[in-house]
Formats: sequence, C-alpha cells, structure tokens
Amino acid sequence: MSKKTLLNSWHRSEGANMAAFGGYDMPLWYPSGAKQEHLSVINNAGIFDTSHMALLTVKGAHSRDLLQFCFTKDLDHCIGKKKTPLVEGRCAYGAFLNEKGEVLDDAIVYFIENETYALVVNANMGSIISAHLKRCSKSYPEVDIQDLTDKIGKIDVQGPNAALFLAPHLSDPESIFTHMPYFSFKGTFDSNSHRTGEVRFRDNTPILVSRTGYTGEFGFELFMDSDHLIHVWHTLVNEGRKKGLLCCGLAARDSLRTGAVLPLSHQDIGPWPFINHPWHHALPFDESQTGFTKSFMGDEALQQSRNSVYVYAFVGFDLRKISSDRSSHVFDSAGNDIGTVSTCVTDMAIDRHEEKIYSIASPDKPEGFRAKGLSCGFVRLTKPQEYGTILELKDGKRSIKVMITEDVRPYRTARKSVKEMLTL
Repeated sequence: MSKKTLLNSWHRSEGANMAAFGGYDMPLWYPSGAKQEHLSVINNAGIFDTSHMALLTVKGAHSRDLLQFCFTKDLDHCIGKKKTPLVEGRCAYGAFLNEKGEVLDDAIVYFIENETYALVVNANMGSIISAHLKRCSKSYPEVDIQDLTDKIGKIDVQGPNAALFLAPHLSDPESIFTHMPYFSFKGTFDSNSHRTGEVRFRDNTPILVSRTGYTGEFGFELFMDSDHLIHVWHTLVNEGRKKGLLCCGLAARDSLRTGAVLPLSHQDIGPWPFINHPWHHALPFDESQTGFTKSFMGDEALQQSRNSVYVYAFVGFDLRKISSDRSSHVFDSAGNDIGTVSTCVTDMAIDRHEEKIYSIASPDKPEGFRAKGLSCGFVRLTKPQEYGTILELKDGKRSIKVMITEDVRPYRTARKSVKEMLTL
C-alpha cells in the first residue's frame, strides 16, 4: 500500500492524476497538464510537493570522516572551480555505493553546522541509506545517524520567477538572497532551533531555503518541520496562483530533469558500476582523470570496471518517444543491439532549427521560433560512443533515431545568481 504525503488530499481535491512512485501516492499532473507544467517552469515558475523525499542527519565528531568514506564526492575538494572544502551553508551532490561500485542511491549532502550534516535521499531510501551508514559507522565512533523520513516537509519552487514568488513570504528576503550561490542554503528545518539569523517564513515558521532543484532551472527547495508543511504550501499556492504560479507533478519533474541531463536513481544509475556516465562531477577524479583524490567505498571496483557499462544522454529529432522498459533496445548503424533505454521523455521547451537546438528561453533563438518538443533521455550501452553518433531506439512497436549528446536543453538558468533573476 502506497504511503501518502500530508498534501495528498489536497492533490486529489485539485483533480491531480495520481500514481504510485517510490512507495508514495503522488501527483503525476494536474488539470493544466504535464506540458503546461513543464513550460511554466521554463517561462515563469512551478511548485512541487517533494515531501516523498527522505532526509537523514549525521552528527558527531567523525561524521565528516564517515561521509568521506561512504559518499562519492570529496567533501574536502568540491566547491567551485578551485575545489575548496565543503563549508557550513554549502551542499554537494554525489552517490552512495556498495563495495562493487554500484549505486545504492544518489543524494545531496548539506553541511549544517559544526559536526552536523543533513542528507537528502530518494523516496523510500531513508531506512536503507541509514542502515548502510550505521554499518559503516562501526569504524567511525561518536556518530549519530537519524532517519527523519516523513518528519520533514519539502516543497520545491522552480523557474526564473521563483525568487519573486518566494520573497514576499520570507522574513528578510534581501538578507537571505544576498550571497546565495548555487548549491548553498540558509536556515534550518528544526522548529526547536533558537539560533540567531535563522530564515523564517513570514508567520515565524523556521525553514531551510536551498538553492538547489531537480529541473535544471533557477529555483529553491524548502525544508520545514512536517507540522508546517500544509500551511506553507497553501500560502505559496494561494498567493502564487494570482501571478501564474502553477502546481506541477512528477511528469513535468521527469521531463525537466531529463532535459537538464539529471539522472533518476534506480533507473539511470543503479546496480552497475558508477563510472562511465555524464555525472563525472559526482566522483572525486584527480586532475589526470585517471585516479581519485580520496579513498571511498567502491573505488577499487570502479577502477576495475572502466570498460564495462557506458551511460549516455541522447536527444531525438522530433517529439516522438518510446517506452523505457525491458522491451526497449539500442541499435548502432550496423544493426547491432548495443544496449537498453533507461529514460525516454519529451522536453516540450526545445526544438531544432538548422541542426541547432534552441530552447523557448534561449536569448538567441531565431525570430518566430516555436518549440514542438524533442525526445531525450539516457541509454545504457556495452560500447563507448562519440558525441554526435546516431543510434536507433526500438521498443517493439516503434523506433526513433537519436543522437548521443553531451547536453540537451540549452540556456538553463539553475546556476544564475539570485540578483540576476530578480532583475529580469
């Protein structure tokens, strides 16, 4: 039986199309439709209930040592081009692997304060990652691991106008948004916190505001004690709708993240070596790209698996897509079956013009440009490929031609500064 977020009855009352995802009954789309929800995040802003995500805390004298061993990202060399250490108020993306170098789950690690970290993992993965860390913590004494699944509410506000929608509801938006780069955060989700300078919702609710997201677009993820989730959601939605804020479901979240070349755990990354893929930034490669800057669980297995599985992003030539299940296969120009399709969706904000891909948000798009959409996704192959290679995807019913690519949707706004987005 699927679990429910605290907003489940609200989703149903709004006519959302619901389905099971990650063990939860979640909205796929609302009456506005997945296409409009996707485009709203590109053009304006959308709001997502993401309370199905799990959150853990890791505290204690050896908490950083434990994460350095269990997490792929090197926390001592991960911020900015200079690869400086993770400090309070910053967060980092990576994965938890087993001894074989296979992905248990991907996650974002937040350095809260002193010896305290928060980990955001995927739905239904809180207990699994918690148990994994506890097994590993036997070598790292004085570490306390807590699974706060369903105790913390989470809301994502994503899109170029996200800060404009959020600002009126924050106690001191100017202070909060100042010096808030990508993958930074301010505030706390702890209602019992009495630290000075905390971020507060306008009714004094403590919240953690993070400059992160899963859409590739500018935006924020908001964390709060679950007791405050319904109130915060209602406030943001009721006032935001007046200016075009659209409620978005998992379908738009899926197409947005794919166009931004972001993986879905247990689908695009999973029980195979986490080594040949578009997300090299999640691994602690040294300057030569042949070794790692630290030792971590699964590192030796990864080095031994460099010629095994290859994951690539692709983009199609029209909006047609195929299913991404066991019936879907990838064929090269000689007709050889060289792999499977893990994700295939349509990004409705992009299209081709004279062999170049533009987004409806691209400042250099041709006059009169209108996007019909392009299929995109990820393939898992047995052979390495060059960017620009044309492959054929088949699912038994249909086939489409696609191109292996390094990137998909151009002119994404995720990394743009808050200041720049507030002055658009």
